[in-house]
Amino acid sequence: DQVLLALSERMSREFLIIHIPDKTSASVMQAFQMLQKQYSEHWNDIFKTIATDNGSEFADLANLEQVSKTLIYYAHPYTSCDKGTVERHNGLIRRFIPKG
Repeated sequence: DQVLLALSERMSREFLIIHIPDKTSASVMQAFQMLQKQYSEHWNDIFKTIATDNGSEFADLANLEQVSKTLIYYAHPYTSCDKGTVERHNGLIRRFIPKG
């Protein structure tokens, strides 16, 4: 199963899509660790907050708060409007890359 991790930065409107091997918290954390290395000293300036849903794949993101200044916010269950920009982009992605 192929998985895409979609990230949107609210202020700059930059949108990132990262291919990860599976939908596990370890794969998501590995992707964020790769991003931290890529952005190095600029990480705390760019990724001030991360809003995500309550899926088990995001369970380890709280550890990110311990190693950086990034704050993690979890959206309310079944409330996609809490992260509307990402949901909009997900809809656009699905036009070209169907689920499954």
